[in-house]
Amino acid sequence: MRATPGAGDGLPVLMYHAVAHSPARATYGLSVSPGAFAGQMALLADRGFTPLTTAQLAAAWRGGRPLPPRPVLITFDDGYEGVHRHALPVLAGHGFTATLFASTGWLRGAHETPGALDLMLDWGQLRELAAAGWEIGGHSHTHPQLDQLTTGRLRFEVEHCRDLLTDELGHPPVSFAYPYGYSSRRVRDTVRAAGFGVSLAVGNALAARRQGPHALRRVTVRRSTTDAEFARLVEGRALGRLFARDRALTKGYAVVRRSRRALTKAIEACV
Repeated sequence: MRATPGAGDGLPVLMYHAVAHSPARATYGLSVSPGAFAGQMALLADRGFTPLTTAQLAAAWRGGRPLPPRPVLITFDDGYEGVHRHALPVLAGHGFTATLFASTGWLRGAHETPGALDLMLDWGQLRELAAAGWEIGGHSHTHPQLDQLTTGRLRFEVEHCRDLLTDELGHPPVSFAYPYGYSSRRVRDTVRAAGFGVSLAVGNALAARRQGPHALRRVTVRRSTTDAEFARLVEGRALGRLFARDRALTKGYAVVRRSRRALTKAIEACV
């Protein structure tokens, strides 16, 4: 008999980005329509899944406590405005919680920097998500590839994000998601040293305790994800086939990133 996700063979951590009818071209592929999102959440409810925040999962694993029936994590990266407009009421209707990983420099308001790909949340909307029971985690300040940065810039991206979230929300964030899913031992050590107790990558596989608290995997939900594919994602079925192309591209690009980082290190050594 196939095991239930979360019962020992891992659990699905869903990675969303924008939720919008007409997202910007830069976010289109990684967006979902409001209707598709509502249908996906209805499927989770119909199949008896129990959404957790990232912090709740980490606390249960650290404390050796059992997880609820059919656990799932619903996560959003970057901080797009449509998450507040469309996803929040759907999740509230089901009594679901979620985690949003905010790129603090992309949010509208006092700390805003150039580079956001679409209409973003403002800080008031972020506080409303937190007040609704959502967990707000870090996602860097300006959303760079962290493994390509100098050590000083890496620390700034992680620590400034942490500090802004702490100041604006009144408590430090406990979770972090690596932009683009890219990390390295140096990046993970920096995130850990900044006080984040759990961090998420991508990997397009079920999350499992054996991955360690700073390399938990997620599965990508896209505009092109069909109802049947979504059902397989949350059940943990045929993920290798669903994401074969993603994994091949990730392996190839890892070689490129390592070469770029070696060049950056050489330049740092000469300065």
